Amino acid sequence: MADNYLEKRMEDFMAQPASRRKSSASLRRLLRANRSYRGYDAKFEVREDQLRRIIEVATLCPSARNQQVLRFRPVLKAEADKVLPHIRLGGALPDLHLPFAGTEPNAFVVICSTVEESKYVDIDIGIVAQSMLLQAAEIGLGGICIGAFDHEPIREKLDLKYEPLLVLAIGRPAEHIELKECREGDSLTYYREGGIHYVPKISIDDLILK
Repeated sequence: MADNYLEKRMEDFMAQPASRRKSSASLRRLLRANRSYRGYDAKFEVREDQLRRIIEVATLCPSARNQQVLRFRPVLKAEADKVLPHIRLGGALPDLHLPFAGTEPNAFVVICSTVEESKYVDIDIGIVAQSMLLQAAEIGLGGICIGAFDHEPIREKLDLKYEPLLVLAIGRPAEHIELKECREGDSLTYYREGGIHYVPKISIDDLILK
């Protein structure tokens, strides 16, 4: 069913006039919009249907051995305090104590696995997490993958039957992030200047093995 869905979407897309196709969100534009945001608009509250739409992309994603072992716990604003004290953001900028007060995320997706973590589970997590964040970007939101979190408190407070392996924060971004091309061997540590969050990315010429 997923394959038919994608084929139908592509057919619909190609049937549009060329001028309209250009205005659609391209993969490159979504990838640029999909940054690791650590500050969010506190006035904006993520809705249940938005989290559901983000999680739903998992039904379209490939899965190693097609085991489909990942399960997802949406967390809305009413439960955000069960997660917020147990996550850490901006490990490379400890002096800033990110997120800044008043810019904390208020919605999350906790990704769990029904089986013990393995390289195949991790492959699935990477594919699904990226796809979910791209979906968030498509609907005007943003997020971040959080691996630095306290597993047991989150599992207990959310009454999870499976081990949490990754937390996605979701919200409306309230910070500006820019990519900065660098060369292999340069520092890859993200940094902030003038209120802008810079993320070094190795150039294409250095990524290609010759």
